[in-house]
Amino acid sequence: MRALSSLFHTRPIRLALLAFVVGLPTNLVGALLPGSISTAHGAEGRYSGKQGQVLVVKVPADDESITAQGTFLGRSIRFFLDPRREEPKGFVGLLGIDLQDEPGTHDLIVELRQGEQSRTLNYSVSVLKEKFQIEHLTLPKDKVDLDEKTLARWKTEQEQVKTALASDSQTRLWQPGFVEPVNGKRTGIFGSVRIMNGQPRNPHNGEDIGAPLGTPVAATNDGVVKLTVDHFFSGKGIFLDHGLGFYSMYFHLSEVLVKDGEVVKAGQIVGKVGASGRATGPHLHWGVKLNGARVNPYALLDLPFKGSVQSATQAPVSITEPASGMGSPSP
Repeated sequence: MRALSSLFHTRPIRLALLAFVVGLPTNLVGALLPGSISTAHGAEGRYSGKQGQVLVVKVPADDESITAQGTFLGRSIRFFLDPRREEPKGFVGLLGIDLQDEPGTHDLIVELRQGEQSRTLNYSVSVLKEKFQIEHLTLPKDKVDLDEKTLARWKTEQEQVKTALASDSQTRLWQPGFVEPVNGKRTGIFGSVRIMNGQPRNPHNGEDIGAPLGTPVAATNDGVVKLTVDHFFSGKGIFLDHGLGFYSMYFHLSEVLVKDGEVVKAGQIVGKVGASGRATGPHLHWGVKLNGARVNPYALLDLPFKGSVQSATQAPVSITEPASGMGSPSP
C-alpha cells in the first residue's frame, strides 16, 4: 500500500458559481491513535465559497477499496470515486454551502476507512457571505396569511417531503454533464429575501425560470423520481433523487409526466411549465438540495465533470503511514 503524502500542491482553477479551491502546501505529522490516524485543523487544505455555492473536494487515493465520508456543519458529505478519466485516481465530494450557513471558517472532516484502519482528514472551509437581492411581491391575501385548515395542510405536506427525502440512494446516479431544465428568463433569483404583502418571508431557495405555459421541463441529470406532489405552495411538483444525498426539484408544473419510482435520464422531459400552487404566472421553480444544503441550481452547470477541467496534482493517500508518522510523497 502506498505511503500517505502530507504534501498538497495548488494551482488556480477558476471561480464562478462553482468555487473549487484545493489545499495549500503543508508538511504534517500524523497523530497515531489505535487503529486510526488523524491530522490537525485545516491540515489537508483550505477551501472557500459563498453561501449557495458548491465546492468540489478531492481526496487523492490509489486504492479503490478505501471508503470516504465527510461531515460539515453537522451534514453528511458523500464521497465517490472521481468519474473523470483524465484525473488522478481518488474520491470527490460535493460540498454544498447552504444559503444561510454562518459566514466564517468551519471544519470539513473526512474519514477514510479500509477494513479496521481509518484516517481522519481535516479541511478548513471559509464560508463567505453572499449579497442576496430583496424582492417585494404582492399576492392574494389567502396565499400569504394561511387559515388553520390550510396551515394544517402545509404542515402535512412538509412532513410528506421530509419522510420521502429521509432515505437517499446509496450510489451515485448522476452522470457528468448537467442540463438546464428550461431555457427561459430568470424571474426569481436564488437566495433573494422575499417580502410578501409587506411581510418578510424565508429566502427563495431555488431559481424561477419564466417560460410559456406548457413548455417542456427536462431532468437536470439521471436519477429516480422520489416523489410527485400537488402541494399548496409548490403546486404540481417533482423531486428527483440523483443519489448520495443530491436532489433536484421542479415546481409549479401544469403537468407531471413521470411517476414515483421511475428512472429518468438527463434531458428527459418530466413535466410542463405551469402556474400551479402559489404562483403569479407560468414559470418553473428549479431547486437543488445537496446533502441537506440549499444551493444555487445554476452551480451544477459549472461543476468540473465535463472532461475539460484539470484539477491540481495531489499525491495519492492510503490509510497507513510510515512508522515515523511523517508523510512522504508517493512515487
